Amino acid sequence: MAKLEISRESCKSCGLCVDVCPRQVLEIGEGINKKGYRYVVDARPESCIACCMCAQVCPDCVIEVFK
Repeated sequence: MAKLEISRESCKSCGLCVDVCPRQVLEIGEGINKKGYRYVVDARPESCIACCMCAQVCPDCVIEVFK
């Protein structure tokens, strides 16, 4: 199973990773980081296929995918 690491404090909640994920693993969560943004969370980690599209599209490089 793949593992995602999201740097919550660096996430700006642009939502690009949410939109690009083919398995709808990610969603914008309810928590707010120190910058005032609602950060992305891995809501369905068991569905991740480690395609790395989320990490590739993130403009701030806050997502790492481990296979």
